[in-house]
Amino acid sequence: MEKKLSDEEIIHIYRSTLCKDYLAILYKRYVKKVHRTCLSFTRNYCDAEDFTHDIFIRAFSKIEQFKERSSFSTWLYAIAHNYCQDQLRAAKRLPVTGISENEADNVPEYTDIDSSQLMLQQLAQLLDTISPDKLTLLRLKYEDDLDSKEIAQLYNLKNSTVKMRLKRTRDQLFDSYRTLFLAS
Repeated sequence: MEKKLSDEEIIHIYRSTLCKDYLAILYKRYVKKVHRTCLSFTRNYCDAEDFTHDIFIRAFSKIEQFKERSSFSTWLYAIAHNYCQDQLRAAKRLPVTGISENEADNVPEYTDIDSSQLMLQQLAQLLDTISPDKLTLLRLKYEDDLDSKEIAQLYNLKNSTVKMRLKRTRDQLFDSYRTLFLAS
């Protein structure tokens, strides 16, 4: 009959080989216990399952920090206990409102295309708030990729003047953005 390795022996072998099969042994050995611990905190099977997976990910990513001052099971239990408490504390700070299935069916899908279109609309509104000469400077700088020296030569201005006008225009756009889109 084969001798059953202790948790600490498994961890030593894992550290020397980095073979994830040894972590799988620990997972199989403790998954039910950790799940029961999570279930006692959450009283929800699915949440407990999610917590369990997160706890093992956390524990295995910190396996090098296990110093054998206690048994592995005690160390793992401490991680599980602290994780569950942190999650429940966070849940109390962030109340969640549920919606019915009928309400969920009426929520429109939001895609990256919708997001891009919204951003383009907002940009167009912002650009309408600045004068045509300032808009021309911005376009030369950011669309045509001219540097401030080249723009200065085009308009027979000092380089510092162009830089200051660009900065003031950017500041104006930022202020307009805050007024138009962040105030609501």
